[in-house]
Amino acid sequence: MTAPKILIYDIETTPIQGWTWGMYDTNVIEVIEPSHHLCFAYKWYGETETQVVSQRQFSRGYKRNKRDDRQVVGALHALMDEADIVIAHNGNSFDQKKANARFAVHGLPKPSPYLQIDTLRICRKEFKLESNKLDSLGDVFNLGRKVQTGGFKLWTGCMAGDDDAWQKMEDYNVQDVDLLEGVYEYLRDGGWITNHPNLALMTGDRHACPKCGSHDMMKRGPRYTATAVKQTYQCNDCNSYSSERTAKTGPRYA
Repeated sequence: MTAPKILIYDIETTPIQGWTWGMYDTNVIEVIEPSHHLCFAYKWYGETETQVVSQRQFSRGYKRNKRDDRQVVGALHALMDEADIVIAHNGNSFDQKKANARFAVHGLPKPSPYLQIDTLRICRKEFKLESNKLDSLGDVFNLGRKVQTGGFKLWTGCMAGDDDAWQKMEDYNVQDVDLLEGVYEYLRDGGWITNHPNLALMTGDRHACPKCGSHDMMKRGPRYTATAVKQTYQCNDCNSYSSERTAKTGPRYA
């Protein structure tokens, strides 16, 4: 079996445009323009280059209608349909659902099944940091920082078709994916992703580390449950723990 395809991605969307009676804690009276995708950046884990797909790259359709994200959404759908595992920060609550919404709007079916790793959920589960935002994680883990956007004008600039704004948005999006990859590896190699998809099971290599696929494993003694005992291993590459599949039971292990 081949190694699973792991997609790291991040999307950027427009705000919802609508009418309100106030500025704070208010209901939207009427939506004038729903949110759509401006761009997304992605990287196949194990490859060196991070790619970006944006509306302005599809020049003909973009010139006709700056709100038409059909080709951007279609490109993201093709990637997610190909992926075995997808990684995003707050992906379970935002990126995945935003992507699915646009897939449905454009008549695309649900992508083929994939497993998800949400680095935000992992940090919220394991840590009590001052902030779990991607920029803060990059800072506290010494991995780098996000590109400074200069504020909301970057989004309005892209929506107006400004090329300088688009270039900065694409650079911002790419850096988010590069930073996300670093956060993912930091969490994985620290042993913090306890529910990581089992790569050894997916490749059929029963001697590999379930988290990173390494063969540099060492025994770390037994692990006991109420009914069984299992041999525990620790990976020397990513420091994560795993147990052999078959539990030893019976009087010998009582």
